[in-house]
Formats: sequence, structure tokens, C-alpha cells
Amino acid sequence: MKDIFPLAALIVSTLMPLAASAESNIGWTTISVPSPQRGKPLSVDVWYPSGAKAPEKLIGDNRIFNGDLAKPEAAINPGKYPLILLSHGSGSRALGMAWIATRLAEKGLIVAGPDHPGTTSGDSTPIATPRIWERTQDLTNIITWMTGEAPWKASIDPGKIGVLGFSLGGSTALEIIGARADLNAYADYCDRYTMMMDCQWFAGGFGFVDGKRVASPVVKLREFDKRFEQSNIDPRITSAVVVDPGLVQAFKPESLKQIKANTTIINLGSGDTLAAVVDATKLVAQIPGVAYHQITGANHFSFLPACKPGAQDFLSEAGDADPICDGKGLRDRAEVHRDAEKLVISAFEKALK
Repeated sequence: MKDIFPLAALIVSTLMPLAASAESNIGWTTISVPSPQRGKPLSVDVWYPSGAKAPEKLIGDNRIFNGDLAKPEAAINPGKYPLILLSHGSGSRALGMAWIATRLAEKGLIVAGPDHPGTTSGDSTPIATPRIWERTQDLTNIITWMTGEAPWKASIDPGKIGVLGFSLGGSTALEIIGARADLNAYADYCDRYTMMMDCQWFAGGFGFVDGKRVASPVVKLREFDKRFEQSNIDPRITSAVVVDPGLVQAFKPESLKQIKANTTIINLGSGDTLAAVVDATKLVAQIPGVAYHQITGANHFSFLPACKPGAQDFLSEAGDADPICDGKGLRDRAEVHRDAEKLVISAFEKALK
């Protein structure tokens, strides 16, 4: 579930103008979606098909990661499109999935990803991380608002809604299609795998607020909020692609067997390279009709954007212990992305056709 927590104070996403380039057919904007449960609006990045003539920029470009081309505020093409919700990993942002969002928009999908408060870069604490019900509520609020309010209402097919989640976002995706977690089972997992990245995060006693490292309460899972176990299903979502999900050790089998959405699960790596925190092989036998894929020569960080030259050295000098951009022993990240996007696009095309 932990993705890039130490980066919270280091990475600031930017929009970089381009002097000249081949024109993309992707529009991008940031919208504000009401969230009574959060007490403040959600910031949501939206990618969509656009053939409008408009200036292009690199979206999500920063000191560590490469951005992806899109046209800010460009007019959306006429028509009705499926809606795909993105749920980013813990300690990341929606822009960290810009590379796959642009590919989906190129295929004629509207893609909307919130920055989940409490688990984003610069705003991430252990105590907020297991509050999955807040993340699923974020996605539910986006669906309700975008299918009911102008200008998006005219462009979205409400009968074709999917979700793409990575890491903690993968847990979110599973929960919103019907999976339910077991608090004691998750506590048992952390008792057994104390060195796993999510369990270490819960026990670390620190987090990030306003981009600064702060003290944070240690998470005692057996005493955690029982809403962790509630149903968060939104039946409007009929398709899910789940990449390296967290909570795989804690989902209740009976809830997995009742999932009705078309489900695809992707693990980054294979065999001994799959850590217990994300190894979804046991889920495959429990979810009806699930498609399962492993991408060899990859690891959990391979789903993050492509790194810039020297990025790992910069991270190491800044005190980040995670090999976020270290590709030793792995396939090139751009190559892994090509494999992943084929699987993701194929899954949604089959489910939402």
C-alpha cells in the first residue's frame, strides 16, 4: 500500500509548456467536486477526447517523473463516452497515473482521478491510510456529480462506468465493486509480516502534512475504526482493473465471491518477486470470471511514471530509501507501461463495449 511516502515533501507536479510537438488529441482539466463527507471539495483531474486546436503542455512533469501531453481546458469532442475513475496509490496523486489516463482518453474514454485527501503526496498519514471507505466515497461522489451536472452530463454514458486502481487504489477499486475487508485478518497479516511496507508505515509514527514530515499516531489495527469492514459497493461501476492491490490478505472470501463487475487483476512481477502485500493470486479463485495477468520483469514501482535521468540519485541524496526509479534487474519502465496499457485498454474495451 505504501508507494512513495518520502516523496511527499519533494515532488511538486508542474505543467510544462512545449515549444513545438505533434498535436495530441487529449484534453485535460482539473475540476472541483463537492464532498460533504470530506468537508471540502475534491480536486479531480480529468482527461478526455479532444480534437480542438489548443496549446499543449506536459501534465504531471516534475523533478522525478516525466509528464504526458494534453491540452489544458480544450473543448471535449461531441458524443457520449464511458467514464473511468482512477484511484492512485498511497502517497501519490492522480497525476501519477497521467501516463495511463492519456492512453485511455486516446481510446475514447473520459478519465477522472481525485487526489484522495489524507493519502496524497504531501498530505499522507498512517491513521488516514486504512480509511478505505473515504476513498470509495470520493469515487461515488465523482460519479454522481459528473453524471448529473453540466458540462459532463452531456458527455458521459452513465451505463458504462469503470474503475482503475493501483496499490491502495487497487484496494479502493475492489471495495467499490463489492469486496469487504476483515480488520482482524489484516492485523494478523501485519503481525506476521512486520517488515512489509504498509505495516511499517502504520508503525512508523510519522506522516506528511502540508509537505512537511510530522509526528503521527501509530495505527493499532485491532482497535481501528470498524467502518474498515463495511460494504462500500457502488453498483454503477460495472468494470474494474486492479493493479497490485493492497489488503489482499484481508478481503473476506464471501464478499469476493459475490462481485458482479467485470474484473481484471494485474500483478507487477511474478513468482518470488511478488510481495505478500500485493500478491493477488489467492483472489483469482474467489472472484467470479476474473482475468488475471502478471507482468514479468516489473516491480511495484513500475506502474509509476517513467523517471528522468538521475532521478534515483536525487531521491537517494534526499533521504528516500525506496528504489522508486532504480531499474536494476527490471525491464525498461516504458516497456512495462506498454504491456500494462494493452491489458488495461483491452479489459475496458471488452467490458464497456
